[in-house]
Amino acid sequence: MNRRDALVRVIDLLHAEIAALKANDLNALERATAHKLSAIETLRALGDGPASPEVRALAEEADRLNDTCRIYVNLMAANVRRRLQLLSGQGGNAYRRGSVAYA
Repeated sequence: MNRRDALVRVIDLLHAEIAALKANDLNALERATAHKLSAIETLRALGDGPASPEVRALAEEADRLNDTCRIYVNLMAANVRRRLQLLSGQGGNAYRRGSVAYA
């Protein structure tokens, strides 16, 4: 496997993670994440070196997709925080850290 193929695999798995996040499918998310981490390890093992324009573009696409995953996770965390605040009777700002009392 070369770096191009490894990046394509990572991109495919990032798409699978996004789909699992959108569907709130935890089993699919666990599978996609485990496979993605394995693909990233394969990519790491291939080493660094000069990147062709195609490899650079694929790496940029993987980075954009990773940011999309991060945004979904952050939105989900904010929603959970807000729900916990509502359940605990606290109004307040859903984005203010430490606004939920922890047991």
